[in-house]
Amino acid sequence: MNLKSTNKVETNKVELEIEVNAADFDAAVEKAYQKAKKKISVPGFRPGKATRKMIEKTYGEAVFYDDAVNEIYPVAIAEAVEASGLTLVARPDVEVVSVSKEDGVVFKAICITKPEVEVNDYKGIEVTKTVNAVTDDAVNAEIEKLQQKGVRIISVEDRAAQMGDEVVIDFEGFLDNVAFPGGKAEEFSLELGSGQFIPGFEEKVAGHNIGDEFDIDVTFPEEYQAAELAGKPVVFKIKLHEIKAKELPEVNDDFVKDTTEFNTVDELKADLKKKLEEAEEKKADADVENKLIDTVIENMKGEIPEVMFENRIDEMVHDFEHRLSSQGMSVDIYLQYTGMDLDSFRKTFEEQAQKQVKLRLALEKVVELENIAVSDEEIDAEFAKMAEAYKMEVEKVKAYIAAEDLKNDIAVGKAVEFIKEQANIK
Repeated sequence: MNLKSTNKVETNKVELEIEVNAADFDAAVEKAYQKAKKKISVPGFRPGKATRKMIEKTYGEAVFYDDAVNEIYPVAIAEAVEASGLTLVARPDVEVVSVSKEDGVVFKAICITKPEVEVNDYKGIEVTKTVNAVTDDAVNAEIEKLQQKGVRIISVEDRAAQMGDEVVIDFEGFLDNVAFPGGKAEEFSLELGSGQFIPGFEEKVAGHNIGDEFDIDVTFPEEYQAAELAGKPVVFKIKLHEIKAKELPEVNDDFVKDTTEFNTVDELKADLKKKLEEAEEKKADADVENKLIDTVIENMKGEIPEVMFENRIDEMVHDFEHRLSSQGMSVDIYLQYTGMDLDSFRKTFEEQAQKQVKLRLALEKVVELENIAVSDEEIDAEFAKMAEAYKMEVEKVKAYIAAEDLKNDIAVGKAVEFIKEQANIK
């Protein structure tokens, strides 16, 4: 392979002219002949016995050229890209300029290259860290979650139904005094306030007692799926059979001992408060990091090839498809459920994809500017960490993830930490 020329066509686009000499091309033609000879029929010869010259004489000198070019060009292009020192972000667009037995092959490859970006003012970024105080209400909400695990359902007979109760009812719906299909059920269990029924229905059941028979006037939403009912006022005839209420266990020391590792309510509250404060601290740290990242992206300058965004969207779509597949669903079914087409589905990833591509380029530039290095020990430690997380042997993890890719990821992570260390956090 000979890299004849490297010409910058436009920003992030370079044309390589590549030459494969006659000897190397002839070797590729011979390889193509060896692969194809058993399938080629030549009068007077049994299959596979005709010589290359005889086949070329019968079908033309160029009979194996296409296969030979296809055989030789991937290696030639890869070698040329390496020789040029370019970093590509997409497959090159290859054109065969000329092919001949005497001169070999000449290719032209249009290459889209990784953009050169500029990152300014990534040191000393000013950002405010806000840590929300943990209130007693927040602690009590966590305790209520523990109570919910021990909730008892009791029958209620001495009061009217309330929001939050579970009621058992018969109902039948009427539109213009005519019962409509699907609007009837007997001994139906409904939690008041669950939003299971159309707006207004559950609220109007509340306030009634066991044995009550009553009518409810409600209006179906304009966007209701059954067109004949959408936006229509209807009447439901109701009979209330049962009222059931949730009874939460009393929060006392015995409850705490039975449900947690602590002995007293005060101990439990102190632990919950500490954990909530730690969570708020992490949340505040994450918010600071997001603000710093947004600033770094804003301060980056450079013309980014659109293909980089499209490639990232492809990756995100692939990951989403994998998650759907693990749940037994295909993208086609998901699109039917959501009412989207493939273009609108891809568009949902666009903003995040652009942000991720820009951030990666900016952080890689910081790695370069600050000479951030990654040691072999750090790479080995990260491989070990991943192996433990995925319950795999380290060597198997290494088979899936290239050490150079992992090294770059670690370097980018260190760039984020560098920016945080240099930031002015108030």
